[in-house]
Amino acid sequence: MQKIPVRQEPTAAISVTPFAKDGKFHVRLTEGRFQNIRRLTTWPLIALFFGLAWVQIDGQPILFFSFEQRKITLFGSALSWHDLPLLAGLMIAGSTLLFFMAVAWGRVWCGFACPQSIWTWLFIRIETLTEGRASHRAKFEGQPLTGWRLVRRVVKHLLWIALALLTAATFTGYFVPIREMLADALQLNMSMTMVGWLAIMAALTYANAGLVREKICLHACPYSRFQSVMFDQNTLTVSYDTQRGEPRANRRNSSENSGDCVDCGLCVQVCPTGIDIRDGLQAACIDCGACIDACDTVMDKLQRPRGLIRFASEQQLEGKSSPFLRARLAGYAAIMLCAFGVVAYGFTETEGLLVEIRRDRTNLVTRLDQDTVCNLYRVKVEGFAKEQTLVNVSLAQQGQYQLHGPTEIDLRESNSVWLPYRICGSEGGAQNTAVELVFNGNGVQTSKATTFLTRLM
Repeated sequence: MQKIPVRQEPTAAISVTPFAKDGKFHVRLTEGRFQNIRRLTTWPLIALFFGLAWVQIDGQPILFFSFEQRKITLFGSALSWHDLPLLAGLMIAGSTLLFFMAVAWGRVWCGFACPQSIWTWLFIRIETLTEGRASHRAKFEGQPLTGWRLVRRVVKHLLWIALALLTAATFTGYFVPIREMLADALQLNMSMTMVGWLAIMAALTYANAGLVREKICLHACPYSRFQSVMFDQNTLTVSYDTQRGEPRANRRNSSENSGDCVDCGLCVQVCPTGIDIRDGLQAACIDCGACIDACDTVMDKLQRPRGLIRFASEQQLEGKSSPFLRARLAGYAAIMLCAFGVVAYGFTETEGLLVEIRRDRTNLVTRLDQDTVCNLYRVKVEGFAKEQTLVNVSLAQQGQYQLHGPTEIDLRESNSVWLPYRICGSEGGAQNTAVELVFNGNGVQTSKATTFLTRLM
C-alpha cells in the first residue's frame, strides 16, 4: 500500500473547496458522537449566556458590570473597579487552560466551545431549516430568487436578524439592567445611544455568524496562527489516516491496492471552514469532529472499521506509541494550576469598603479660636460588601482631635458618596501629625490616614 507522509505542523495554506458556481460553499449538517458531544457542551453555554442576564439574588443581578456604581457583581460577590486586575488575571488563567488543551487535544475549544463557532452553527441550522439541505442550496445558488425561494431567503435573514438582536440585547444586559432596557424598548422610550449600540452589536453578530463565518477562523483568529508552536508529535487532533485511506478510489474503480477512502467528499462538505482534512493538518481546522462523524457513517455503510478520520497524534498515525502525559503537557498544567491558584487567592483578598480622602486645597488650615485649628477634607466612601448599608466613621485619636461630620454614612441609595469633614485639634501640637479615620460597616473595617496641619509652612 502506498505510504503518504503526514504533515507535522499546521500549514498556513488554506484550501477551500467550493460547492456552488460562485465559489461559495454550503455546510452540510451531519450527526454522530462528536456532534452530540458538541451539543452537550454548547447548549448549556447558550443557556447560561441568555439566562444569567435575567437571574437575580435579593433583587441584584447575579452577573453585572455597573458603570454607574463602579461595581462588579460576580455570582453574588461584589467587586470594585479596583479589582479589575483580578478579572484580567482570570483571563490570563483561562488562557493557560486554553494552551494546556491545545497541547493535549488541539483546537477543541474552537470546535466545541468558541462563541464564533457556536453562533455559526446556530445560523447554519436556521439556514438549513428555511432554505433546505446544503445540496439543495448549492444546486440553486446563483439562480434568480423567485417564488418560494425568495420567501425562504427573506425568512432566513429575518430569523438571523432576530437572533442577532436577541444576542446584542442579552450581551448589553450584563452592563445595563436588562429589565429596564426591555421596558424602555416596549414603551419606545429607549435613548438613541442605546439604539445605536444595539444596532452595532446586532450587525456585528449578523455579519460574523451569518455572512463572514469561516473567514473569522481562517483569517482573523490569532489562535490558528500560533497553534503550530504548541502542537507536538503527541498532540491529539483531527487527522486523516493516509496509510489506511490511500490511494483513494470509489467503489466502482477500487482494486486490491485501493485504500479505505472512497473519495465521497462528505468530510469536506460537513466542514464548517471548508477544508479537506485529507490534505493534512491545516491552520483552518477547528477540530469540531464533523468530518469524523461523516466518515464513520460512510465506514459503517461499507462495513469497514471506523477511524479513517479520528483524533490521533502524529506518532499514532505512524504506528508508534504516544504517551498522553509528557513533560511539555505537565509544564503547561503546572503553569495553569499556579495561575488559577493566584487568582483564587486574589478573590479572597478583595476590599469590601474603599475610602478616599482629599484635602480642601483652597483652605488648608482654619482657625476656630486662639488655641484650636481645623483642617477641611472631602471623604469618599464606597461599599461593596453584601448588604452593606450603614458605615460608622470615627477617629483613632479620639482624645487629641475632634471629628466634625456625619458619624454614620447611609449607602442604601448609592454605594458611593462624597461627604465633607472637619478635623480640629490644638494649635500647640506638632506641625504635621498623622491622623487616622476608621470606617466600620457590616463587619468590614478599614482605615485611612491623612496629615493634620496646625499651621502653614
